[in-house]
Order: sequence, then C-alpha cells, then structure tokens
Amino acid sequence: MDPSQPRVLFISYNGMLDPLGQTQVLPYLRALAEKGIHFTLLSFERAYAFTGEGRSRCDELRTDLAAVNIQWHALRYHQRPSVPATIYDVLQGVRLAHRLIKQNDIQLVHARSHIPATMALLLKKLTGVKMIFDVRGLMAEEYIEANHWQKGNIPYRLTKLMERSAFAASDGVVTLTERVWPVIQQWKGLQGREVAHEVVPCCADLDKFSFSSEDRERRRAELKLTDRTTIVYSGSIGPWYLTAEMADFFRQILRTRKDAHFLWLTPGNPQLIETVMNERGIPRSSYTVKRVMPADVASYLSAADVGIAFYKPGLSKLATSPVKITEYLACGLPVVLNSGIGDSDLFLKQSGVGTIVPNFTEADYVNAWNALEPLIANADETRRHARDFARGKFDLHNVGADRYFRLYEKILPMKAQYDFAVRSGERRSIS
Repeated sequence: MDPSQPRVLFISYNGMLDPLGQTQVLPYLRALAEKGIHFTLLSFERAYAFTGEGRSRCDELRTDLAAVNIQWHALRYHQRPSVPATIYDVLQGVRLAHRLIKQNDIQLVHARSHIPATMALLLKKLTGVKMIFDVRGLMAEEYIEANHWQKGNIPYRLTKLMERSAFAASDGVVTLTERVWPVIQQWKGLQGREVAHEVVPCCADLDKFSFSSEDRERRRAELKLTDRTTIVYSGSIGPWYLTAEMADFFRQILRTRKDAHFLWLTPGNPQLIETVMNERGIPRSSYTVKRVMPADVASYLSAADVGIAFYKPGLSKLATSPVKITEYLACGLPVVLNSGIGDSDLFLKQSGVGTIVPNFTEADYVNAWNALEPLIANADETRRHARDFARGKFDLHNVGADRYFRLYEKILPMKAQYDFAVRSGERRSIS
C-alpha cells in the first residue's frame, strides 16, 4: 500500500450482495478508488452470504474489489430481537473495525447511516480516527412516521442520543438534500459547530441507466403493451410509500386514457398491490406486477412513458433523495412526485422534467396529468431533456463521487490532501 494514499474505512449496514449495496455503495467506492483512495470496506451481510452459493458470490466480489484497491470484510447481519441484535452487530463491528484501523493505518471512518455512525463514534473515542456521518435519512423520524416506533420509546431515545453524539464528534457530514441541512444544523450536536458538509444526492451510473429503443420494443412486446401509455413504479412498497394514492392517481388517468397501463416493478408482495388496485375497480388487464433483477430495471423503465413515486409526507422526507427518481430521469422518463420530498419540488419546477402533486385530490391528479401529457407527446425531446438533467444533477461520477472526493479532501491530513489532489490531476497549492 502506498503510504501517501488516503486510507478510508467505509462501514455499511447494508450488504454488498443486496440491491442497495450493488447500486448505492459499490459504484461510489469504485469511482473513488479510481481517484486514488484505498478503501477498507466493512459490511453486514444477510444469511445468504454465508451459504454455499452466497459464499461463492462473496469470494468473486472480494477478488473483483481487491483488483481496484478495495479490501472487503463482511460480518453477519442480525435482525431479531431488534435492539439486542443491533447492539450485538455494533459491538462486533467495532471489534473488527478497531483491528482494521490499526492493521491498515486508517485515517478516516466513513459511516453510511446511523448504525455505522454509532460504530464510528466508538472507534473515534478508541483511536482518535476522523469520521464522516453520511446521513442517509432521519432514522428516528422515519420510524415514527411509519408507525414502527413511538416518540419517546427506548429505540427512539437511543437513536436520538446516538445521533446527537455522532453529530458532535463528526469531522464531516453528508446529507442527501440541501433542504434538510438548515434543519439539522439547529439540532443538538451540530448547533453552533463548524463542520465540513456536502450534499450528495442518490446518484446512478448513467452507463447502466439509459433509454434504449431496442429494450423498449422488446419489453413492450413481452408485456403486451403495444402502444399503451405506461406509468411505472420501481422499488419497494410499504409504510413509507403511498401505494393507495398512486393507484388513485392511475384510476384518474384511466378515466381519460382507457388504454393506460400501470407497471409495478417491485420485490414486494404482489398481493398488496392487487388488493389496492381491485379495491379501486382497476381491471387486471390495466396493470402488471413484476419482480425483476436490478440489472434489468433500466430495460423495463425504457418501456414506460412516465415514472411515479408517492411518499408518506413528514419531516423525514426532507432528507430523502429517491434513487428511483434518478433512475427514471436517467432513462428519459418524466416524473410525477408528491410535494415535500427532499429537493424535488424545486428541481422539478425549475427543470420541466416532471410535475408535483401538492395534495392527493382528484383536481391535483388531473392537473398533474395535464402537465405530463405534453411531455409524453414529445417523447424524444423529453428523453433528451430528462437525460441531460440527470447527467448534470445525479451522475454518479461527476456529481456523487466528485462531492465525496471534495469532502475527503477537506478532512484528510495535508500530506494526503496534496497526494490526493495531484493524483486527481488537480495541481494546486494547499496552504
């Protein structure tokens, strides 16, 4: 290992075999490794990773990562009972990470979300290593708004205590949105502190997410869509997502577009969607529920005409940067989203690549659809515009990796900063 190379321990509580690890962790690390950072990666994998087939996949991935200067270590993720299992994972993670810090002379711990930030906080106290708290969302507020926790219960209080401590100890903070930063700056732990900060929205590899006319033709033939106007939802379903309201929106479309079709791409239970659609009298021929591999998502997005995502409103959504919106835009789709979701209200109004539903009323649905119809009618121009917008705002390399690069550069020691800048081709004096 080059002693002048910046050395970062990246901790993720998501597994690298999971879709999120594949799309929202590894691409960033690979891009940053190309800029000269040596990563030690610690992730928490589900039981599958420790079976025969899963272990083989891990061995292949570990070899691939080592070739690009990323050393990967995996621990098993434990889910139940919730609080004791998480405490156990934290302690196991700190134990292994402490050894890795000493072994690899780590300079910085990059903690992706709250549980890894708990580990980073303990590691900073033990070793003095610098830390970044990469805030992927407002965890306590998310669980309250999803009715998983009650305000003031033990998980809530423990999370807020850890969050305050992590903010107070962090050398750098990452948020997904501009909108949430002034809010959390007033929270205990950050209030009155000067701390390095970057906004890094959920980005996508635009080489993998793009419109393909061949894919469009192939997938529409497969789904028997012919020339039907198709709305797509891609991602999970559950308490954070307004499945019923999306079905209401589609029912309103059907009143004027009898041939419209709703394509649900989700790993969730299809029965939940079928129930919601049936309750609204939406015929089975007007929608498809399909589970697809992550590598195939872009081809199915190419088959659609509009991307949709409605989220349960709340404080936590100020911190949300929906990766599905990034992927829709990268594949040339105009989008419809409800109000209050991160920075989306502002950029959709400014860019003209979609529309906002301010409230969930029939009038709002009609207005939103009226705004979308010209974008659908001018599909080629819309695709170019959406793609250009995604390139400027959500490109994994030129936006995501570069902003992480900039944050690392602010925090790492001067010698590492200099080598880092030279290696990236940015030759400038550092005073």
